Amino acid sequence: MKRIKTALAAATIALAASAASPALAQDYPLKPGEYVQMNGIYVEDGGELTYAEWLATEWKKFQEYAKSQGWISDYGIYANVNPREGEPNIYLVVQFASIPDAAEQERRDKAFDQWSRTTVSEQVAASGNRAEYRTVISSMLLQEYTPR
Repeated sequence: MKRIKTALAAATIALAASAASPALAQDYPLKPGEYVQMNGIYVEDGGELTYAEWLATEWKKFQEYAKSQGWISDYGIYANVNPREGEPNIYLVVQFASIPDAAEQERRDKAFDQWSRTTVSEQVAASGNRAEYRTVISSMLLQEYTPR
């Protein structure tokens, strides 16, 4: 009889704990928010003006198009004022609400190609030309969390 009561008590506790789990998840103190893609770029000495001009024209134009389509919510350029050896000296940041699935990404790629009036090979060549004065060192995908 004692074993039955112990087993029944254990089952009751296990049932109560499993029923409480969804409530605990609802009470999690942090709320997930938007994603932030952060690319760390190292610009070679002497390449700063050329890269700054590209960022202020072409890169900005690309981001403004993505923003107008609702694909991103914001973007920014951040300088690492005191970079240590091997660190990026510029960070390019793009903020967006969600990650598109494969079909949506293909649709966006096609829309971008039509809007920019460039082919994929032209885009790759242009990116390769920037490699003369800049190197992509890092890439991070972060998700913002805010207290509830």
